[in-house]
Formats: sequence, structure tokens, C-alpha cells
Amino acid sequence: MPQNNLPFSQKSQHKLATKGLSRDTLIQELGEEYELELELLRARGLEVVKKNALYYYGTKFTPIEDATFCIVDIETNGSKIEKHQIIEIAALKIKNFEILDSFETLVRCDEINPHITEITGIGCKDTKTAPKLEDVMRSFKTFLGESVFVAHDVKFDYGFISGTLEKMGLMGLTNRSLCSIDLAERTLVSYRYGLKYLNDYFHLHPEATHHRAMSDVITTYRLFVKSMQNLPTEIKSVEELIEFSKNAKRLKRPKLDPLAEKEE
Repeated sequence: MPQNNLPFSQKSQHKLATKGLSRDTLIQELGEEYELELELLRARGLEVVKKNALYYYGTKFTPIEDATFCIVDIETNGSKIEKHQIIEIAALKIKNFEILDSFETLVRCDEINPHITEITGIGCKDTKTAPKLEDVMRSFKTFLGESVFVAHDVKFDYGFISGTLEKMGLMGLTNRSLCSIDLAERTLVSYRYGLKYLNDYFHLHPEATHHRAMSDVITTYRLFVKSMQNLPTEIKSVEELIEFSKNAKRLKRPKLDPLAEKEE
């Protein structure tokens, strides 16, 4: 999962999200300079707070309506972080369903496979005058801040961005994250949960250009809002939302594809 690059064991990560972590355990994992380490984590996007002598993710006490979510999508010239790179990135920062800010740019790239160009419409000529990857990543990291990172298949986008930062010699992401696929599976009944299918089925973004970053971000944003409207009322905090998206029971899918029936 995206948070595996944290300096905490899986058990401690679970406690940070639920019943809290003791100071002694924090010192065992971070050392005597744990307060400095917590400040560094915050600079990387993760806030850990102290309450009643225990330590928690700040998102445990953040009401959903007060949280800032950053909905992200990237296009790449391949799937392997070792030899491929981001060629386009877009994001919307939202709070209480309202858009606060946006981020969108192509990224300079000298080698884009024709297959990728066919899928995305992005070729080397389009990125020739785009900003360098290092500049884009630094700007995006500043834009993201401490927001909750949201994406459709978040493991890919989060992991690719975090890995890119690390390849540049910078610190990877530590932000709390949420997958809109996982959330949709628990709040919306659908035959499939790919972004294009959900867009067609729920009419989220009629003008969508699939596999372009900002278009997919807008679709994911509207999907996120629709999912949140179906969220059980007892889910109040960001951590409860993340937990629900991962572990609540998935809704039963229809046996037949309603879109295929319409085409017939």
C-alpha cells in the first residue's frame, strides 16, 4: 500500500489510525529525536498529533467536511518507474465538495512510445516546451501539501509519483491516501468499476477525453462526490472514510451489463 515507505511498522501504522501509539513505541521506531522526525514527516505530507498521551494520524480527528482532498491523475510513457516517466499530471484540490485549486501540466519527455501516443494523444512534440520533470514534481509536491491523496487506482498514481520523487533524490510521499475504485465499490452499484465505464454509466463527465490527466481528474472528482453522497451517515472522520473504503463490504454487482443491454 502507498504508506509502506513510512518509518513505522504495519502494526504501528494501524495503531496511528485507530487506538493510538504510545510515546515509548514512537521512540523505539523513530529514536529519541522523534519530535524532529514527526516534523519531517509533516513536511512530507503526513501530520501525526498527540492526544491524551497517545499519537495518531491527524486525519483521525479531521471531520470529512473539514479535510482537503487532492484528486490526482498521471499519464506516463510506460508502467515501470525504473525506466519510464510521467508525461502529464493534473490535480484538483477540494474541500467539502468545492474545488479550491487546480494543477495541470505536460512534462518534457524525449521518448514516448507510439502506443502511448495512440492511447493518450500525447507525443514528444507536445512535450517539447513543457517544464522539466524535476520542476513539475517540486511544484506538485508543494501543491499537494498535507492533502489526502485520491486517485482511481491510487496505488499506481501514488506509487509512481512517490517513486519519481525518490529517484530525484527527494523524499517520497507520506500523505494519507484513498482509492476511488475502493470507495465506489462500497457506495455505488455498477457492473464494472473502471473509470470509463463508471463515467458512461453514471454520466459523470459527458465531455471526457479518457486518458488525459485533467479530464480523468474531473471524472474522478465527480465520482468521488457521488460516492460521498451515498456514504453511511455514521462515517464522520477522514480515517473512518479511509477504513470504510478499504474494509467495508463491497456492494453486489449486477449479473448482466446494463450498458450492453442498452446497446442491444
